Amino acid sequence: MLPPDRDRIRRDFHACVNMSATELAAWLGTDESWRVGWKGDGGSGESVGHAAGRNIVALLRKPVEALDDADYAHMRKAVGVCRRHLAQPPDNKVTSRWRYALMNWGHDPLKD
Repeated sequence: MLPPDRDRIRRDFHACVNMSATELAAWLGTDESWRVGWKGDGGSGESVGHAAGRNIVALLRKPVEALDDADYAHMRKAVGVCRRHLAQPPDNKVTSRWRYALMNWGHDPLKD
């Protein structure tokens, strides 16, 4: 990946991820966080979004110079997920599964 692409990805990521590492880590510890999201074939355990949130916490805490291609790929995925979810808001943004799923990816729509 070329450096300009990395710059754009980082900018997009930080525009979408509006929760700090501390806020996101605290959110991921809540029951609401664990209840939302796709959990694979078995339907139990950790959701894809919850696992992604743990990775995002690590990315937010990592120095820019230590980011690798896998990190940038996850940043791009987070941006895509957030943009898709934000394009389809529900009537109730405050206590909806939609908001909680977005928060697992590091975006709290009530901060917009």
